[in-house]
Amino acid sequence: MNKKIETAAKIIKRIEYINIASITPEGMPWNTPVYTSFDKNLNFYWLSWKKNQHSINVRNNGNVFVTIYDSTTPAGTGVGLYFSGKAKELINPAEMLIGITVIYKREKHKMRAIKEFLTHFPRRVYRFTPEKIWINGDSDISGNFIDIREELDLSKIKEKL
Repeated sequence: MNKKIETAAKIIKRIEYINIASITPEGMPWNTPVYTSFDKNLNFYWLSWKKNQHSINVRNNGNVFVTIYDSTTPAGTGVGLYFSGKAKELINPAEMLIGITVIYKREKHKMRAIKEFLTHFPRRVYRFTPEKIWINGDSDISGNFIDIREELDLSKIKEKL
């Protein structure tokens, strides 16, 4: 299990995009990749245009599912992480400061002022807080390969970050 925790932590540190699966107000699924960064509590942050479909979806329903994986690996060799949790648009300046600080630090860009994200700037700050995490693995049934998911301990992953 410890090796899987270490693998999960390495993926989180290395991959810069998460895929957010959300639900439209009409109840349809919607999936969007976003550039992200994370804090020491494993909250993921991103900046998005407030009128993007995923932004609207998060405002209407914060229940989302997130995946992280390296799409460049050969078939059958990739490791993915799967998260369930809550996402929200941040409006509290103290929460926003944490989010934009970690994002701009990862991007290595000059940080914008928080007030811009609260007023005229078209993008907003969002946070995803995982409640559960799984890692993929493989097994077989009667000689047939199957892809399985194994739940990991979030607190142990946080310790490795």
